[in-house]
Amino acid sequence: GVLILDSKEKAIEEIKNIFGGKFGEAGKKVVIEEFLDGIEYSVFVITDGKKFKMLPIAKDYKRAGENDTGLNTGGMGAVSPVSFIDDDLMIKTVIKIIQPTISGLWQKNIDYKGFIFFGLINVDNNPYVIEYNARMGDPEAEVVFPRLKNDLLEILNDIYDGDISNHEIVHDSRAAVTVMLTSGGYPEKYEKNKVISGVEDVKDSIVFHAGTKIENGKLLTNGGRVLAITSLAETKDQALEMSLKNAEKINFEGKYFRRDIGFDL
Repeated sequence: GVLILDSKEKAIEEIKNIFGGKFGEAGKKVVIEEFLDGIEYSVFVITDGKKFKMLPIAKDYKRAGENDTGLNTGGMGAVSPVSFIDDDLMIKTVIKIIQPTISGLWQKNIDYKGFIFFGLINVDNNPYVIEYNARMGDPEAEVVFPRLKNDLLEILNDIYDGDISNHEIVHDSRAAVTVMLTSGGYPEKYEKNKVISGVEDVKDSIVFHAGTKIENGKLLTNGGRVLAITSLAETKDQALEMSLKNAEKINFEGKYFRRDIGFDL
């Protein structure tokens, strides 16, 4: 469990609760970190173990409710590119975080090839690391890959061979917006096995399946996050409008989605 607390008194109270069994066995060890007040963004690189290439940058939206209210989720949507990332912040991100990470792996004889996901936060135009992942992000991948104009398989082959230097990563200049359709009640208790209809009616957007399954010839819900709808357009607002339009075409009992993805950009 993760708790974000706005006072020392609340922190002490919650530490007592944790050691009192709030999180069971997982609460036997507590990590206390500095609270960073800023705006988050996600940076993705692909590395052959020595060199790296930048993929499109994204921002995801974790809260279940509009205007970033409600409970945290696995992600209700994402946007790429991210308007507040200027040249200064990007240079700092590369010099202070990405390059030292790649060099550190090499210096420690860690032979890692593949994706690195940097979960960062912009505090007064300075980047800080919140988390690392040795994978892509979700729902960020649903806006990153559609904006990647390269052949991904060719890049992966060169990574396997140990030399990515010949690739010049090309980003689609258009904006991408993903809207996640979720089961009613998510991220808390929700029901599965709801019949999904209307996917075949989606036009000019990409539908990514997440919590779905086919049973007796019918497409059914099978998780909290069910489908992701991604659209590309000249502007973020146009892309969002397209995703929302297609989200309305898909139906299943309890369907929920946020309509304000990218509202703070």
